[in-house]
Amino acid sequence: MRMALSLSLQKTLLNMEQKIHQGRNVKRFREMLGIKQDALAYDLGEDWNQKKISMLEQKDIIEEDVLRQISTALKIPVEAFQNFDEEQAINIISNTFHDTQGLINYSPTFNNNPIDKLIQLHEEKITLYERMLKEKDEMMARLEKLLNR
Repeated sequence: MRMALSLSLQKTLLNMEQKIHQGRNVKRFREMLGIKQDALAYDLGEDWNQKKISMLEQKDIIEEDVLRQISTALKIPVEAFQNFDEEQAINIISNTFHDTQGLINYSPTFNNNPIDKLIQLHEEKITLYERMLKEKDEMMARLEKLLNR
């Protein structure tokens, strides 16, 4: 008889199979948003500092409650940290697009799954850029408010 695995253990095993590095994903998204480790530590609370963020970004798997805190601070869904795999994205792109220069009767055959994934990644990127612009505007407003005091 098989024992039922807990949901967190199943997610951990799935992440190990997919080789998703959650800490690296946190770092990528933080850097895309232009947020320094010190600033993220400040947003997470007094228990956090730059060194702790640096150590966290080196971890393969991050505890779910910590991911939720980071998700709230960066305004990025937890799933982005848990599921984003840069290698997978690169493979999708490289397997979908080929150099067709010089081919006359080229009839491409498309695998819908990689294109759907590419479109999804593109939409996520647009959403992230929009969020980054909004954050920038909010930050500029805060800075102007501080300057006007």
